[in-house]
Amino acid sequence: MARVKGAMMTRKRRKKVLKLAKGYFGSKSKHFKMAKQAVYKSGQYAYIGRKQKKRNFRSLWITRISAACKMNGMNYSTFMNGLKKAGITLNRKMLSEIAIHDAAAFTALTEKAKAAL
Repeated sequence: MARVKGAMMTRKRRKKVLKLAKGYFGSKSKHFKMAKQAVYKSGQYAYIGRKQKKRNFRSLWITRISAACKMNGMNYSTFMNGLKKAGITLNRKMLSEIAIHDAAAFTALTEKAKAAL
């Protein structure tokens, strides 16, 4: 049986890494060793960033809801507690959208939350 050499797979692997490193500064986009490190690190940053994005959006929604609650003479925690007791199950994303686009509906929600407390 003939001996198999790894040149084809090595080239394929290196091309894949260099393609991912396209656009990186200096040697990081040209030299395999540096490109491999840069691609690995960028993958870690991307993974962490996907988690941080969720955190950041949740805090943004809470800030928006809190601001709208203050306009209706309530604070955020009592508003959320009132909604829970009233049996209204809206997530924070939808509550913030309502607060921005439909102030009258949000005022009605705050009244229901006050009544439930």
